[in-house]
Amino acid sequence: MVQVAVVHNTLDFQGGADAVCLATCEALLTDHEVTLFTLSETDPDVLADRFDADLDGLAVRTPPANGLLASTLGRLAPKIGPQLAVRSVLVERHFRRHAAAFDLAVSTANEFAFSGPSVQYIHYPQFHLREREDADPGRLNPLWGRLAGPERDDLQDATLLANSAWTADVVEDIYGVRPDVLHPPVDAIDGGLEWDDREQGIVVVGRIAPDKRVLDAITVVDRLRNRGHDIHLHIVGSAPRSYREYAEKVAAAADQRSHVVFERDVPRERLENLLRTHRYGLNLKPDEHFGMSVAEYVSAGMVTFAPDGGGQREILDGRADRLFDSVESAVDRINTAISTDDRPSLARDRFTREQFKSAIGEYVDRALQR
Repeated sequence: MVQVAVVHNTLDFQGGADAVCLATCEALLTDHEVTLFTLSETDPDVLADRFDADLDGLAVRTPPANGLLASTLGRLAPKIGPQLAVRSVLVERHFRRHAAAFDLAVSTANEFAFSGPSVQYIHYPQFHLREREDADPGRLNPLWGRLAGPERDDLQDATLLANSAWTADVVEDIYGVRPDVLHPPVDAIDGGLEWDDREQGIVVVGRIAPDKRVLDAITVVDRLRNRGHDIHLHIVGSAPRSYREYAEKVAAAADQRSHVVFERDVPRERLENLLRTHRYGLNLKPDEHFGMSVAEYVSAGMVTFAPDGGGQREILDGRADRLFDSVESAVDRINTAISTDDRPSLARDRFTREQFKSAIGEYVDRALQR
């Protein structure tokens, strides 16, 4: 049976990239022997429950001292800055020692200079970012690029995929090759209440981190209430070790307001129940590379708002009444939607898990036949 290595820098941030990783593993386990290489405190089986993935038969390999490395990097994140690239370097070095045993490498966490055939799913490039205004690579990114980053020639024969057309543009600009677009897996969330029966509340889902600007969501709801709307906010997400300090600030702000509820690491059932029973979904991160939470809001039949930049524009079809460029314009957009009783109208089944799994399987089969 074909041996496939899935290389993923970390599962510890528990976001959209990890959903892609688990869905890829699940898809490939049907026909192949799959081994996941990662540097994570988080057990894949824990996330499998959260993302409803069947990982039966998946082998996992981690670098020596994996737990200590992962926890140390998590604690040092506020001091050393972005760390996905350094985790990628460590995982790639570990995989390199075992690469000869595999027929194909599949990266589910961005680009690598693999020596053999590969399929590489890029959420956003992780190397050679110094000149990018829309990136926060950290001061050590040039070092990580020298250690594990590909040059343009390294990617010409790889099968490259991107989570959005916006990300594909960035990859093409850096590496001179344009990936195919394969949107991440987001199933429709069925069983939602009728619009008139839903609570007039906003839900914010995702990693509790500074780049997600979760505190801005509290500001948005405060200002909507100042405009006379009886509206509340649910913040639901994971708080990895790297962002515990920020999560504490969010928790403190929520505790000061009866109209804000903050829940961490909730079961999938609880998350979906909130999306089925509330009217509005909100994302605050500018230039989100895709926006899994944005797609989930749409899939649950919510009226959804997001910053006017990145892949989330594609999810919201570029609608000016759903996109904003500041906290104040976010308040304006939501205020108008509430005042006019605007209803959801976007298709809910554009990014299903089965579509993703079928596509990733086809890309892998083609790469194996080269």
